[in-house]
Amino acid sequence: MTKTKKLLLIGAGEFADIAYEYFTHDSDYEVVGFAVEQEFLQEEEKFGLPVVSLEEAEATFAPDEIEAHVAVTSTKLNQVREKLVALAKGKGFRLANFVSPHAFVWRTAKLGENVFIFENNVVQHGVSIGDGVVLWSGNHVGHQTKIGDFAFISSHVVISGYCDIGRRSFVGVNASFADNVTVGADSFVALGAVVNKNYPDPGQILSGHYAEPSKVSAYRYFKVKA
Repeated sequence: MTKTKKLLLIGAGEFADIAYEYFTHDSDYEVVGFAVEQEFLQEEEKFGLPVVSLEEAEATFAPDEIEAHVAVTSTKLNQVREKLVALAKGKGFRLANFVSPHAFVWRTAKLGENVFIFENNVVQHGVSIGDGVVLWSGNHVGHQTKIGDFAFISSHVVISGYCDIGRRSFVGVNASFADNVTVGADSFVALGAVVNKNYPDPGQILSGHYAEPSKVSAYRYFKVKA
C-alpha cells in the first residue's frame, strides 16, 4: 500500500506493537516513531525507529507534518488513553484512525478521532463511535447504537440496535446487549455477560446471564477516581 501520510504512535507496549503492524501493513500511514511519557521511557529505539518522551515529542516530530495515534489499551478503566489523547491534542497533533480494510463500516456510521477498528467488525447504519474507541476483532455493532468516547470493546461482542454504551466503558469478550439497552459511563461488562435492561448509573460492574450489578463499583475495583 502506498504511504502518503506519516504517523507517530503514542505508547510502547503490546498495543503499540500491534498498532505498528496494522498501520504499517494495512494503511497508507508510515510509522516514523514512538512516544511515551518520560517516566515510562525505557528504550531509545523500537523496530528501528526512535522512541522519545511525549513531553518533548513535538521537537522531533512536527505536528503540522505528522499525525499521531494513542495506542494504549484499557489501563485504569480507559482513563490513561483519554489522558494521552488530550496531551497529544494539546501539542497540536491531529489524531489518526485505523479502520481495518477487513472490517465492514457502513457509510452512515460516524467515527470520532483516534479510533481503532480491528478486522471482522460489523458497524451498521447510523452507528456513532466516539473519540478514542477501540473495537477489537469480530464485533457486531447494531444500527443507531452509540459508543461513548474511550470505550473499549473486546472481541465477539454483540451490541444490538439503539444501544448506548457509556464513556470509558469496558466490554468483555462474548458479552451481548439486547436492543435499546443503556449502560452508564465507566461500566465494566464482564465476559459473557448478557445485558437485557438499562443500567444507566456510572461505574457499575455487570456480570452474568442475565447481567446484574456487583456490590463493588468499577471505580473501587480499578482504584480510579470517578
